[in-house]
Amino acid sequence: QVQLVESGGGLVQAGDSLRLSCAASHPTFITFSTYTMAWFRQAPGKDREFVAAISSSSGSTSYADSVKGRAAISRDNAKKTGYLQMNSLTPEDTAVYYCALGLSSNGRSRAEYYYWGQGTQVTVSS
Repeated sequence: QVQLVESGGGLVQAGDSLRLSCAASHPTFITFSTYTMAWFRQAPGKDREFVAAISSSSGSTSYADSVKGRAAISRDNAKKTGYLQMNSLTPEDTAVYYCALGLSSNGRSRAEYYYWGQGTQVTVSS
């Protein structure tokens, strides 16, 4: 069973920064470093949307237009942990943030990801 646990969310003010973490645990036959890692978010009343993705080797990244220039996705395969740095937060960034693992190369569709965390709430006040 693959488990992903997000952390780092909270209540912040507009303009602040947050660093979200996603720690993975899994059976030995699963290799974290072979998976693409992505972050999605879901605001109240809205569909879950793609935020960012990073390839298995950290060789390439992809970002949604809404966060491009304000977000940085990274990973530490030795620690089986991924990160999402979000800067210049706005109330529009308020959502539950989920990390996910999949095998597509930086895919942007939810269907491309097999494993999901439970999410961490990010609330940005104006």
